Amino acid sequence: MRSTFKRLGWYSLFVLLALILLYALGRPIHIWIDGFYSGERGPYLQMPAPTAITLRWQAAEPVRAEVRYGTDPRQLGERRATEKAGEQHEIRLSGLAPDTRYYYAIYHDGERAHGGEGYSFRTPPPTGVARPLRLWVLGDPGYAGTNQQQVRDAALAWIDRHPRAGLPGLDVWLTTGDNAYTSGSNPQFQQAFFEPYADLLRQQPVWPAYGNHDARRRVFYDIFSLPGAGESGGLASGTEHYYSFDYANLHVIMLDSEAGDLGRASPMLEWLQEDLAATQQPWKIAVLHHPPYTRGSHDSDDIFDSGGRMFEVRRNLLPLLEQAGVQLVLAGHSHMYERSYPLRCHYGTAHSLQPNMIVSRQIGPGSVYSSYGTVYAVVGSSSKLDNGPLDHPALPVSLGSLGSMIIDIEEHRLTAHFIDAQGEVRDAFVIRRGMGDAIGLERKCSVLPAAAP
Repeated sequence: MRSTFKRLGWYSLFVLLALILLYALGRPIHIWIDGFYSGERGPYLQMPAPTAITLRWQAAEPVRAEVRYGTDPRQLGERRATEKAGEQHEIRLSGLAPDTRYYYAIYHDGERAHGGEGYSFRTPPPTGVARPLRLWVLGDPGYAGTNQQQVRDAALAWIDRHPRAGLPGLDVWLTTGDNAYTSGSNPQFQQAFFEPYADLLRQQPVWPAYGNHDARRRVFYDIFSLPGAGESGGLASGTEHYYSFDYANLHVIMLDSEAGDLGRASPMLEWLQEDLAATQQPWKIAVLHHPPYTRGSHDSDDIFDSGGRMFEVRRNLLPLLEQAGVQLVLAGHSHMYERSYPLRCHYGTAHSLQPNMIVSRQIGPGSVYSSYGTVYAVVGSSSKLDNGPLDHPALPVSLGSLGSMIIDIEEHRLTAHFIDAQGEVRDAFVIRRGMGDAIGLERKCSVLPAAAP
């Protein structure tokens, strides 16, 4: 009997080891397979600049492709073709006029594959030119379903109800990461991102942040073309993981809080300091996935939550952003909406928040804030809503509500609206650039936070 149990014990151990080995061998193969999508993917626009833009798409089978484009939809006289046949196509259109509407059509082996009404884009204005801007911020948008569709439709309907004379409905489209659930595979990106937003993608460039769900299958940086060489303005970073871009008089910094090194002496933070020092743009917005302040479906005070990244963001990134006068920081990760007071010099846990770190305590509709403080917003509920206590003392507006954010910038005024899935404005605030400049307050904090653990 004992020998039988002994044999069964060795057999069970062998089976367990075999299963572990199969998993170890199978997971890389599974991840590799998830990197591919076979089928058609409609056109989507990337890396806009005043005189250039990138157009990407995928055909169902290898074809020779050509883009025909021009400022008159009836006369697409300019042409750019791929050098050889393939399924995935990427063409950079250059020599364009700034702030101009262009129309395009895509041809496969001489036959039109994409084109017609809705296939157009508008180039950005010249860098530094002040003109009214409108931004749309989708937070963690990649969970396909009814919630996603309602948030999308409600925001676009709000934009239609609030037109801007002589200007497009939208200038800049941002996401705060987690663009495809649950593992960021190429097929999931198709189902959860490219199909639900297809009509918008063909005419509006998207700037997606990198989230933890995007990182699980490592295809994000193959799918998107991002300006590591400064193709869209800003200081070249040499990597697609973090970069900046300019749009008129707005400077946007896109940071990788998921895979990037958040240490104070890291290449990303060294580049960030140089980029912020180099820009002359009056408006500055930073975008990343992990929020410095949240008590939603994640807790920024919990060092074990998300590998401590929220701790590192708060302690290492925020001093640089605040000292450079960044007016607004956008994040996701927590699947709800939270918005801070304008803050200065708070880089610790919630209990360390002091009254003098809050620049203004206005929280009513349309609260007007000085640009001396930085406002932090968690926009993470554009496709998925979770639960949380929503009681962080730095976040007076905390909503368990689906929605997205629309931002209008005009001259010295930035106005933000959080639009819920029913099209209602649930939060609104204004940042006035120049307010408080005569107070004589120093931008630097007297004490820097301790190094992140």
